[in-house]
Amino acid sequence: MKSKHTFTVIFFTRKSRSVPNQLSIYVRITVDGQRAEISLKRSIPSKEWDNSRNRGRGGSQRIRALNAYLDSVYGELLDCHKELLEENRVVSSNAIKSRYLGEDDNSKTLRELIKYHNENMSIVLKKGTMKNYYTTEKYLYRFLSKKRKVSDVRLKQLNYAFVTDFEHFLRNYRDSKKRLLLGNNGVMKHLERFKKMLNLAVKLEWMDKNPFNQFQLKYNKYDRQFLDEEELEQLESTKMGNERLERIRDCFVFSCYTGLSYVDVKELNRDNIVKGIDGNHWISTKREKTDKPVKVPLLPKAQEILEKYMQCPEMENKESLLPISSNQKTNAYLKEIADSCDIDKNLTFHVARHTFATTVMLSNGVPIETVSKLLGHSKLSTTQIYARVVESKISEDIGNLLIRFKEKAIKKSVVT
Repeated sequence: MKSKHTFTVIFFTRKSRSVPNQLSIYVRITVDGQRAEISLKRSIPSKEWDNSRNRGRGGSQRIRALNAYLDSVYGELLDCHKELLEENRVVSSNAIKSRYLGEDDNSKTLRELIKYHNENMSIVLKKGTMKNYYTTEKYLYRFLSKKRKVSDVRLKQLNYAFVTDFEHFLRNYRDSKKRLLLGNNGVMKHLERFKKMLNLAVKLEWMDKNPFNQFQLKYNKYDRQFLDEEELEQLESTKMGNERLERIRDCFVFSCYTGLSYVDVKELNRDNIVKGIDGNHWISTKREKTDKPVKVPLLPKAQEILEKYMQCPEMENKESLLPISSNQKTNAYLKEIADSCDIDKNLTFHVARHTFATTVMLSNGVPIETVSKLLGHSKLSTTQIYARVVESKISEDIGNLLIRFKEKAIKKSVVT
C-alpha cells in the first residue's frame, strides 16, 4: 500500500516553568497537517540545544546519550508509521502517537486481556467455570514472574515458544512440599482456557493470530468410574452405621436413578416436581452448569427417597427436598460409604451420574439419544463419555441377534 499523505517527525523545546534557563524536550508528529505532540520527559540547558539540528550541542557523554535517545525515538516513530501502513490501518498523527505509547489495540498486554475476559465472561459463564479461569490466571502470572522475570507481556510478543514454555512450567510446577500439582489433563485444561482467551484477543483484533494454531492439546483418555448393577444393589441394601452416612447414601442413590449432578440435587425443590405427559411425577429443572432445561421421569427408587425425606420433620421448613451436605463433605462421606459397602472404587458424587447413564439406562436398553436428553447434554459425544456399553449389554444384544438369525434360517428352510 503506497502512502499518499505527508509525514514528518521533529524535536522541539519549550521553556521549563519550574527551572530557569532549562528547556523541556518534545517530539511533534505531523500527518497531513495534523499534529500530535509527546513530552519525552527530558530536559536540557538552553545553551546546549541546537535549534538548527534539533539535537543537543556538544560532544559530552551526557549530550551523546541524549542525542542517541532522540535518534531511537525517531526510529521507533518511523516503525510505528510503517506498521500502521502494513496493517492497512488509518494513519494519523494520533494513531502513530498511540502506537508509540502502547495505547492502541495492537499494544494490548496479557494482563489487559485477562482483565477484559474475566470482567465480560463473568456475566456469561458460571461461577465454577470462572473459578477455573481465575486459577489459570494465577498460573500465568506465576509463569511471567518466575520464568520470564516480568510482570506483563504484550500480546504481539506471544508466540509458539511462549505456549510451550508455559506448558513446561505447568508440568513441572510443585507445591511447597515439592509435589507435582498437575497431571497431563490438568495441564491441558489450563492451556485450553488460555487458548480461549487468546481466541478472544484475535476476535477483538488485539492479535493477528493465535499461537495455539500450531499447538495440539492432547488429553489422556480414562474410563470414568461407575457402579455396576451388583455394586448399586450392594450400596442400596447396606445398613449405614449412622444417620449422616445414610442421608448421603440416599442422596447418591437418588442421583443414580435421576442423573442429576450434585448442585442440581442440592437445589431441588417442590416446584421441580411436576406431572408429566404420562400422568406420573417428573423432575423439571434447569442444569446449573449449562442452564439447559432437563425433564426426568421419577423412577420408583428415586420416588421412595423423595417421599422418605418429604415426611422428615426437619425438612419441612427447608426449600430443598434432600438433606445433602457440602460437596467436599459429601465426597468425604462417600469414601466411608464405599468402605462400608466393600466397594473398591473411588466414590465421588459424580460417579452417580455415570452410573445413571451406564448401569440404569444404557444397560437396560434405553437408547443413548434418550440418555443424552435426560442428562441435559447438547452433544451426543458428551453423553458417550458418561454412558459406556458394558459387556453384559453386548452379550444380550448379540444373543438377540443370534435368535433373529435362527428365526430367519427356520423361515428359509420352510420356504425351500
